[in-house]
Amino acid sequence: MYLPRAFAEADLASLDALVARDNFATVITVRDEVPTISHLPVLYRRDGDRIEIRGHWARPNPQAKHPGPATLIFHGPHAYVSPSWYTDKEEQARVPTWNYAVAHLRGQLQTFEDTEFLAAVVSDLSVKHEASVGRDWRFEPERADHLSQLRGIVGFRFIADGTVMKWKLSQNHPEANRLAVAAELAAQPRQASREIAALMQARETARD
Repeated sequence: MYLPRAFAEADLASLDALVARDNFATVITVRDEVPTISHLPVLYRRDGDRIEIRGHWARPNPQAKHPGPATLIFHGPHAYVSPSWYTDKEEQARVPTWNYAVAHLRGQLQTFEDTEFLAAVVSDLSVKHEASVGRDWRFEPERADHLSQLRGIVGFRFIADGTVMKWKLSQNHPEANRLAVAAELAAQPRQASREIAALMQARETARD
């Protein structure tokens, strides 16, 4: 990932917040120089610098046969930035850009097919997301019809050994421009634009 120094993010608490916002990951593996890509909801846990991610594929997914090196990407909010918002637009040759937050995690995938691991992943994912929609479906391991569904999936655990995060929030601009962009984004109807504004405003508050 192209990462100018101004946009590099090192605080893993930012990663925690990014995944809490949206735990849907892009999983990339490579076999015989050909990339395979899946998009999956995952379970995230961090203990200090140790990051563990669990999830599962549909059994026919070829990536289920790809234990070993992998990259996971978590996408945060993103928003268009108009050059007309900059306070120095008349003095500088300003151009449109895009602000965003994203994290790339490199590490190792382990695959699992045992019932206990698969049941825990399905149960934990359903508990997390059923609550978010106000429902209460639960995986019931005592039910044969629920257990039989596990034959159709392969589980994985991913342990990160490297994390690169890019928070592009106009840090390469003077303060007046940053404040103006944040104010304009906060007034946009698009939720992601307002989320970027909140990230920018939090950075400005931290500078004070």
